[in-house]
Amino acid sequence: MDAVEDGDGAVTLPLVLLVNPRVVRRRNARLPLSLLTLAAGLEGKARVRIVDGNFDDDARATVLAALAAERPALLGVTVMPGPQVAPAIALSKAVRERAPGVPIVWGGYFPTLYPDAALAAPYVDVVVRGPGEAALVDLVRAFGSGDRAPALAGIEGISWKDGDHVVHGAERPLRPPDVLPPLPYELLGDVPRFLQPTVLGQRTAVHQAAIGCRHRCSFCGVVSMFDGKTLVPPAERVARDLLVLKERHGADAVQFYDHNFFDREETTVALAEALAPVGLPYWCYARTDALARFPARTWELVRRSGLRMVFMGAEAASDEALRRMHKGARVEETLEATRRCREAGIVPELSFVLGGPGGDEAEIETTLRFIRKLKAIHPACEVILYFWTPTPRRRRAEGPDLAAEAPAHEPDPGKARAAPDRLDLPATPEEWAEPEWVDFVCHRNAPWLSPRMRRRIDDFATVLGCRFPTVQDVRLPRWGKAVLSAAASWRWAAGAYGRPAELHALRRVLPLKRPEAEGL
Repeated sequence: MDAVEDGDGAVTLPLVLLVNPRVVRRRNARLPLSLLTLAAGLEGKARVRIVDGNFDDDARATVLAALAAERPALLGVTVMPGPQVAPAIALSKAVRERAPGVPIVWGGYFPTLYPDAALAAPYVDVVVRGPGEAALVDLVRAFGSGDRAPALAGIEGISWKDGDHVVHGAERPLRPPDVLPPLPYELLGDVPRFLQPTVLGQRTAVHQAAIGCRHRCSFCGVVSMFDGKTLVPPAERVARDLLVLKERHGADAVQFYDHNFFDREETTVALAEALAPVGLPYWCYARTDALARFPARTWELVRRSGLRMVFMGAEAASDEALRRMHKGARVEETLEATRRCREAGIVPELSFVLGGPGGDEAEIETTLRFIRKLKAIHPACEVILYFWTPTPRRRRAEGPDLAAEAPAHEPDPGKARAAPDRLDLPATPEEWAEPEWVDFVCHRNAPWLSPRMRRRIDDFATVLGCRFPTVQDVRLPRWGKAVLSAAASWRWAAGAYGRPAELHALRRVLPLKRPEAEGL
């Protein structure tokens, strides 16, 4: 669908409808950065309308009404693995039924990781693998041409259906994030509704500066999305973007969605110097090995720049386990980074991945003891427990889909066993929307672990969370946190985690936020 002139000679650009299916409750919703980035890439090439299901209680009706008013060049749907798959299915089916001629394009982590499964659905025409802002521009042109197949064949970074045959196009090189114009927040209408109260501020915005990660941890979908690459914009651009959020939209804090905001000193120094005058407290990701090696002057820069919380992937309690995960860091660096955070007055949020390949129940017990050691070093540190989930490599036109080749695995429910390197994964979006697979991709379950060990981990997490209530919960009053902490204190002191029924009962009365499920 090309731009056309109306009777007065004015050029009308084609319409692109971008949808973020519901994935969280409204109080946890944030700025839809993926759709805003796509819209920035389409600037001057298409008109964009954004529908955010996290704020629109009937996004499907809104989308169908928009289709009735004007036929778009395409419908773009961003899809994360897990709870967003089912809403994406329902919306796409409704559009296909009501407007069968409108091309439906899925993008995001789910179709990047599992393109064949996404294209097995009759309501998905094209998937975009990896960042989609450049591919979407090409797709708008392709769907406006007379013969789609030749036009699609020349587009990098997509997979599509040619009849019953799935075609995987060549990879599209990553583009630096600063080649795009500023994000068009005005497309969202009331921007302040996306700025939520957090421990950082009353109007916390989200922002992504750098994209990708140069490391290749075996459990991380970022590896598949960005193929081990990192692109960092100039620090001055980051500061300008944040000033827009602060001065134009009233943000008083920011959470960075960068996959590794601080992963080496040279970029950290430039970012910290640029952020200090902006004056926004912030949360970000960082590497433990990078923070452990920062000299005192860099730590002082980081502190003055506004860092209040930092998420670090500790992952395991032994260097051997970290090596198996391809983490590229050491246990001593986790300890040192935690010590340095304490000295700087920064709260570290440390994630651990349990049940990984080659591990056993003894290794999990070692990790639980290591967490106690970290709490002794920095009692305010926060701990996030995940189960290991194998992630397929990024689908390439010339290579196999490793997930599809994975052998079946039937766990013995009565016995712990090492995690498999590959699994027989679902073949359709509907299968991926089943509860067991939603839990799987959300790192909430490792079916190869024994029920006893899964219960042991859950009990430990309950005692830990109650004894040290998360600072991220801004809804539960201080007295509520104090009650939970006091009730769990004897269990934590004695290491008695088993069957904490009284803590479960208290948490039903005093519901405490779960950062591993809700985020900041």
